[in-house]
This record gives sequence, structure tokens and C-alpha cells, in this order.
Amino acid sequence: MNKLKISDVIEYVEENIGSFHERKLKNLEELKLKNILKRKNPYLFKAKNILTSHDLVKSLLDAHLSSQEEAIFGEFLEGLAIFVCSKVYRGQKSSAEGIDLEFLKNGVKYIVTIKSGPNWGNSSQIKKMLDNFRRAKKILGTSSSKTNIVAINGCCYGIDNKPEKNEYLKLCGQRFWEFISCEENLYTEIIEPLGHKAREKNNEFMEKYSQIVNKFTYDFGREFSENGKIDWKKLVRFNSLKG
Repeated sequence: MNKLKISDVIEYVEENIGSFHERKLKNLEELKLKNILKRKNPYLFKAKNILTSHDLVKSLLDAHLSSQEEAIFGEFLEGLAIFVCSKVYRGQKSSAEGIDLEFLKNGVKYIVTIKSGPNWGNSSQIKKMLDNFRRAKKILGTSSSKTNIVAINGCCYGIDNKPEKNEYLKLCGQRFWEFISCEENLYTEIIEPLGHKAREKNNEFMEKYSQIVNKFTYDFGREFSENGKIDWKKLVRFNSLKG
């Protein structure tokens, strides 16, 4: 085990956080209005009493971007966790299906699936994770029969005060970051460098976001409004009419 240098973590974050902002901006630039309209629930927005094209477009866009942003940032946090563990326990990205990280600690082989937060999946997704754990254990067990293998569901934020599950440990927030780094306060120390150039990147994003909102509002108004009112039936037919 090696002592983690916080300066290494800060350097990694500052060098790589730009990729999160770049991917978020690229995702925005590649959006097509009709693709979003096909994926979102028109009944929900009608029930919210949205009356203008601008408000509807902004609501659709924000809902889409929120889910995309969470996924993109989750990948960044996964990379950060692997980096931290590589410095301390020589952890590495796993080649096993569905396993993000593997490392040896105190004679135990840990296989880790990394998620952003604790409430990440439904029963079928958790079942798939368990299947991945079992498969990885079987493969690793045949190559090293003397090594004890423990499965971990690591969550980068949140709390689960009952970490012992039937076939794996669920370590969230402080527990997870401390487990892969042996640093009790790492979970708070990584927050500050995440803001590296955030204002500059956010200003760039908001400028492009405003352009997209204006363009989509214009396009939506031409296609799905009549006499200044949203044509909800036309929108629902576009979204749901069988082909």
C-alpha cells in the first residue's frame, strides 16, 4: 500500500474535469428537437399546464440534459476512483464484464462496480450486477484459488448504513472513498478541485444553451403551434401515433 498524495488527486481532477465539460457541450450541440420530443412524455408536460413553446422546450431540454449530465459525470467519477485506487493499491480497470475496478488489499481480491449514488438501479439492474459479480468470481477463482474474492458496489456519494448485502458490500460516500484510498477525509477533499475553471466552462455552455433554446423554440412554434397556442394533439400524434 502507498500513501495517497492529495496533490496527485488535485492534478488529476484539474487535468480531466475539462473532458466532462467538453462532452456535456458536445452532447448539447448534437441534440435534435424531434429526437427529444420522441423520447419525452407529452402528457406530463400538459399536466404541468405549460402554455408557451419556450417553457415547453426549456423543460424538455433541461430534463434531457439533467439525465445526460449525470451519466457523463458518473464516468468522470469512475475514472477518478480508479486513479485513486491505482495510486494506493495499484488498482486497475477490470477486464471482467460489468466490473469497473479490481485490486488486492490485505490479501483479499476486491472486484468493484462503481455507481454515482446509492439509488442507481431497479431489481433487474441489481440482478445483472450480481450475475456479473458471480461470473467474475468464477473466472478469477479458477486462476487464483487461494485468494478470497469480495464484491463491492461502490457509490461515489450518498449513505447506506447497512453495507453488508447478501453477496456483496455496498459502500457509499465517505465509506467508498476511504476504502479505496485509506484516507478518511478524501470524500471532502476532492470537492474543491472539481470547480477548476467551472465558471469559464459554464459560461461557454450557457451561451450555447441559450442559442439552442431559441432555435428549438422557433422550430417547435412553426411545427406544433396554432394561432400562438401549443397544438397538444399534434404533438401527441408525433410522439405516439403508430407507424
